[in-house]
Amino acid sequence: MPRPLRIDIADVVYHVINRANARVQIFNTPDDFLLFEKVFHEAKEKVDMRIYAYCVMPNHWHLILQPKNDGDLSLFVKWLTLTHTKRWHSAHDTIGSGHLYQGRYKSFPVQSDEYFLTVCRYVEQNPLRARLISKAQDWRWGSLWRREYGSQSQKALLDEWKTERSHDYLTWVNENESDDKIERLRTCVNRGQPFGNTLWTERVAKEWGLESTFRREGRPSKQMI
Repeated sequence: MPRPLRIDIADVVYHVINRANARVQIFNTPDDFLLFEKVFHEAKEKVDMRIYAYCVMPNHWHLILQPKNDGDLSLFVKWLTLTHTKRWHSAHDTIGSGHLYQGRYKSFPVQSDEYFLTVCRYVEQNPLRARLISKAQDWRWGSLWRREYGSQSQKALLDEWKTERSHDYLTWVNENESDDKIERLRTCVNRGQPFGNTLWTERVAKEWGLESTFRREGRPSKQMI
């Protein structure tokens, strides 16, 4: 089955995911995480991208991005991935040993307001679901920690959300998942489906040629946290 189209339109919010080849752990030490974050900063300097949320996990990462120009999403993520790959191999003395990432990144568009909040929560809750920490904000390698505890320069990487966070957002991120939107979101992650209400999703799928992401058959994709 052919791959779904890669959508790269300005002013649309996207959830972007990439993971290590064979799901191996590539972030093992603080230096590994810091290396990625340095490249992440440089990517924003090269491509003026709105960054709303992110989380770097031991073998994959999630980004919530909104490009300002058509084509910028691909430019940003490709530069980030390729540059990080080169520098990771250089730091680990493994140049020429093979691919670091599984292949092309996954991405899907996200509707605004409550759906935007849900996908940001999903990303920022990632290490809590994986039981790496007891409070989501304690994961050093993500936007939630950066907003709560980061310096001004660290916070400057992140853009202000257009959808306002509630005063109890931090409590919500740390609650157990019970919303059926989470199951829908996991499907979107694995199939590249647009994430939003029914009318918006159907319209976007039709306009951008993504109908096939709703009709996949055969063995289901491996799930990602």
